[in-house]
Formats: sequence, C-alpha cells, structure tokens
Amino acid sequence: MADVLIRNIDKDTLNKLKERAKKNNRSLQEELKELVEFHAKPDLAETRERVNEILVKYKASGKSFPDSGDELSEDRER
Repeated sequence: MADVLIRNIDKDTLNKLKERAKKNNRSLQEELKELVEFHAKPDLAETRERVNEILVKYKASGKSFPDSGDELSEDRER
C-alpha cells in the first residue's frame, strides 16, 4: 500500500480529528484512513450508472431475468 503525507494541517482541525479517532476507538492514522477510503468510494450516481451499464450489456446478450413472482408461487405451493 502507498503512504500519503499531509502537511500544514490547522491545529484545530487536527484536534478535532484526534477527538473523532478517540471517540471511534481508533488511532489517528486509522481514522484518517477510514475517512479517505469512505470518500474515495463511488457515490450513488456512479453506482447507478455502473449498474445500468451492466444491465444494458445483460439485456443486449439476449438474456432476461426470471419472473420471481412465479418462482415464489411455486415455492408456496410446496
């Protein structure tokens, strides 16, 4: 994994981050890593776009999703 160095952080900001880390029972480094990873994840719009791309490819291949209602009815009849 790579390392990141952040310079010139305001003391108040650093203190708030330390308090947050303590509240979450983490070291400052663990807290910062969690924050960076959380904010680097795709947002809802990106996730929807990716799901739609996959759905379009799936449908273009001629495949379709089964009707789960029929499957549920069959399971209930057992």
